[in-house]
Amino acid sequence: MSFLEEFNANLESLPNILARHYAVLRNLDKSLQDIQRQNEQRCEQEIEDIKREIKSGNITPDTFLIRFSDEALDEQKHSIGIADEKVMLAVRAYDLVDTHIQQLDQYLKTFEEELRERDTVAASALPAPSVDTGAKPGRSSEGGRGGRKKTRLATATAATATAAVNPTAMDLDIPVDPNEPTYCLCNQVSYGEMVACENPNCKVEWFHFGCVGLKDKPKGKWYCPDCAALKNRRKGR
Repeated sequence: MSFLEEFNANLESLPNILARHYAVLRNLDKSLQDIQRQNEQRCEQEIEDIKREIKSGNITPDTFLIRFSDEALDEQKHSIGIADEKVMLAVRAYDLVDTHIQQLDQYLKTFEEELRERDTVAASALPAPSVDTGAKPGRSSEGGRGGRKKTRLATATAATATAAVNPTAMDLDIPVDPNEPTYCLCNQVSYGEMVACENPNCKVEWFHFGCVGLKDKPKGKWYCPDCAALKNRRKGR
């Protein structure tokens, strides 16, 4: 069984596993609410009894001696135990999703490496291209830039698919992978639609549409603000 087939098999069972976790969480939450409601009523009644006893003079208003009953304290401890169990289930559900995300990242990395190896083998089998004296330095073909655009688009698509794994039944605060590369003027990870600067020496290279004021894919060659300014300065000399 290939890695992709194994990943798909594990992914198919993930929704059912998460659904069972959430069902248990709902039951625990209902039990916790019932116990808290019962404990509040008990504590309110005990407070009224204490006030009545103090008013009648049967007990002195000494705060060090006044305490809730053992039943009320046991209910509070039980509530804390249920809350801790809910947290453990939520962490377990997060770990399940995170494990599948890491497996998908590893598969994408392996897949991209295989594609690069195939491209290298295919390129070595082709005859040497003729020299085009009219071509600009560093722009002998559009394959490199096009390949980068496809790779960036695939990464953005994978990020969208990863976000869809998080179920709406629970809002899990999943942190960004610290190893994820950052791009654009905002120095953030890739998301949504992005555009590549045509300058091969651009330090940033990739930009989010919104950060550079784009709504649609630019027609023809596009340069980032810094590279466009540098290009204009060179023309003015």
